[in-house]
Amino acid sequence: MAGLADSGSNPDVDLLYDINGLAKDAPAWFDRVMEYVGEYGLLLAIVLLVVWCWWSVRRRGDEDAASTVAALVWAPLAAGMAVLVNVPIRGFVERPRPFLDHQGLEVLVQGKTDYSFVSDHATIVMAMAVGLFVAHRRFGLVALVLALFGGFIRVYMGVHYPTDVVGGFALGTAVALLLSPLAMALLTPLVKAVERSPRLGWFVRAGGRAERDDAVIPEARSERTSERDLAA
Repeated sequence: MAGLADSGSNPDVDLLYDINGLAKDAPAWFDRVMEYVGEYGLLLAIVLLVVWCWWSVRRRGDEDAASTVAALVWAPLAAGMAVLVNVPIRGFVERPRPFLDHQGLEVLVQGKTDYSFVSDHATIVMAMAVGLFVAHRRFGLVALVLALFGGFIRVYMGVHYPTDVVGGFALGTAVALLLSPLAMALLTPLVKAVERSPRLGWFVRAGGRAERDDAVIPEARSERTSERDLAA
């Protein structure tokens, strides 16, 4: 795999120089912003989207709230599992960082000594974005756009080849989708059990189960009382 980057005529390398060349022409302050966004900002933004989606789902309290919350729990778990899968892949491919083999790159983050393929950042953000998309289409689409932008920034920063990012996207998507049926089969009953708990039900629906029961029972009693009055 390292051989893919040995030739300057390689499309992967050409695209690396084209995208990273934007960093050379940009102001220093803009590069600092892109550095922060690429390292922390986009990942934080996707995490906040997951939290926002969870808050919205539990506040609405729909009938399928438990399954949606289970899918939201799966999103970060999928990201963690995808990174674990990436560990042996990196060790097998052993692709050096692009700035070690190519001169003239504008490297925005120093100290990267691990292997380049597959990109951990791209893997994490895409796995979370796909997991969020499974749970909620609208929030998921926003997360997917952020994940794609995050992959672009990793190349812009000079720390990954484009194929590192594409590989990360593929790995994150595969783990999030292929393991989703098994994850949902395990997580949904667990979340439903939490929903029935008097103390933890708030995690799935606002107010918890006890408050919903209180809201429903009086109405049912009123209906039954009305029926008895009419019968009398």
